[in-house]
Amino acid sequence: MRAIVVSESGGPEVLVPGERPDPVPGPGEVLVDVAASGVNFIDVYYRTGAYAQPLPYVPGVEGAGTVAAVGGGVGDVAVGDRVAWSNVQGSYAQKAVVPVDKVVPVPDGVGLDDAAAALLQGLTAHYLTRSVHEVKPGDTVLVHAAAGGMGLLLTQVSKAAGARVIGTASTPEKKRTARDAGADEVLDYDGFADRVRELTGGEGVAVVYDGVGAPTFDGSLASLRRRGVLALYGAAGGKVPPFDPQRLNAAGSLFLTRPTLAHYTATRDELLERAADVYGWIVSGTLRLHIGKRYDLADAAAAHADLEARRTTGKLLLVP
Repeated sequence: MRAIVVSESGGPEVLVPGERPDPVPGPGEVLVDVAASGVNFIDVYYRTGAYAQPLPYVPGVEGAGTVAAVGGGVGDVAVGDRVAWSNVQGSYAQKAVVPVDKVVPVPDGVGLDDAAAALLQGLTAHYLTRSVHEVKPGDTVLVHAAAGGMGLLLTQVSKAAGARVIGTASTPEKKRTARDAGADEVLDYDGFADRVRELTGGEGVAVVYDGVGAPTFDGSLASLRRRGVLALYGAAGGKVPPFDPQRLNAAGSLFLTRPTLAHYTATRDELLERAADVYGWIVSGTLRLHIGKRYDLADAAAAHADLEARRTTGKLLLVP
């Protein structure tokens, strides 16, 4: 099969296309013919070595496709089923072996490209807006990188919950994309905290969804209302340096959390419930997916380079 292999940590150039033996599912696993693989910033963290990963490996933690074979002991998934998965390495390939407890069914009405594009970021948007801070009617929320794959989903889910959404974006095109997704206001990054205060009559926002990290961290804290929540779910712009927790007290008894998807899909039931909601939002029209670009599997390095350089909007996919 065709696959991308990473043999050393480094830049996008370490994503090397090649041929690998077809994998065989073991007990409790399924073999999937991959229709599409999602490209996510967590893939960059693994590629650079920021997150530990034994070498060599086939990258990609998200995908969707059709079950081609099942291993022993698999009873609730059958050959021919359409499934998707996240948080499992090996998706940058024509075939992937996935633990059966990590796959979710793809319902009728959701294409496999959309299933791959929506799952990891959709599950993340779900837990951020339903569990980390439950967005309610009347809330004002701040979404950084509002034209990115995560930002577009967070914007739409927050609007569907009745919130007012303020976004940030870096270019006029990205601002238009964020507004098209429902953002009420879209700001430049420079001076965004002051503008947030102006737009909220000095009060601040209930929650900031920040996947950027170091460049936005201080402004995110300064944008929060009393007892507001900073959900720091990523660090695309760099790690936040250590800071004094006393700042949270002085700024209004703020809450800071650094959540991760695995802890919010820790049980099979929780994973299935969240995934069913995400795909249900797509079927109902609550979520409109924006697939920014599809790349051939062999062009994985170009996809990473574009993602890191912030040349993209929406979700990026690899097609084997």
